[in-house]
Amino acid sequence: MAFLDKHKVIETNATLLLVLSFLVVTIGGLVQIVPLFYLENTIEKVEGVRPYTPLELAGRDIYLREGCYVCHSQMIRPMRDEVERYGHYSLAAESMYDHPFQWGSKRTGPDLARVGDRYSDAWHVDHMTDPQSVVPESVMPKYGFLSNKVIDGEYIGDSMKVHRVVGVPYTDDMMENAVADFKAQANPDSDYDGLLERYGKAAVRNFDGTTALTEMDALIAYLQVLGTMVDFSTFQPDASR
Repeated sequence: MAFLDKHKVIETNATLLLVLSFLVVTIGGLVQIVPLFYLENTIEKVEGVRPYTPLELAGRDIYLREGCYVCHSQMIRPMRDEVERYGHYSLAAESMYDHPFQWGSKRTGPDLARVGDRYSDAWHVDHMTDPQSVVPESVMPKYGFLSNKVIDGEYIGDSMKVHRVVGVPYTDDMMENAVADFKAQANPDSDYDGLLERYGKAAVRNFDGTTALTEMDALIAYLQVLGTMVDFSTFQPDASR
């Protein structure tokens, strides 16, 4: 009863309640925030995760522009049914170069976190052109117009510059060769050795099967890299974190 009497004093005194509430929130906030200043990185570094190539980055911008994130998530939760359907649960490191991340909040269509290399480029072209031709029950609109929109990468360097400002580790070499790498990734007959030196594992091919470099190329390049950077057959989580 003595405790309740003391608690009543706090509840009936608005100023005292405000001060004590502020102290509790302040202490709780400090306990949560201060340790983060002593961590070099709050995200576990995972081998294989790299910044997007110029073409993949352009494809990601198209993905955002067309609102694909509204119907597709890119986050597999560590739950048995999701892991069995989509693959290994998502790692924070896989989204560390996404600004903004594409975790999503709704799945009208399936999760795309592991869609890379799951289907052929031709399948993606057919799916974008006429979704119902490959998935009859699909409610996805047609995006065949992407095959008619030619792109040259003129502004990809500017996009990379912005991402660099917010922490994506694009090097000076990557920036200087942005347009060249942009074009080389969709042309297997080009000199793409520099691209592979700068980005490591990256698919180089004519993604949409046409002679011109189009938005369809860029979007498919982006989709085909999702979930492929990390080798989960050898991945071991850091038990110390």
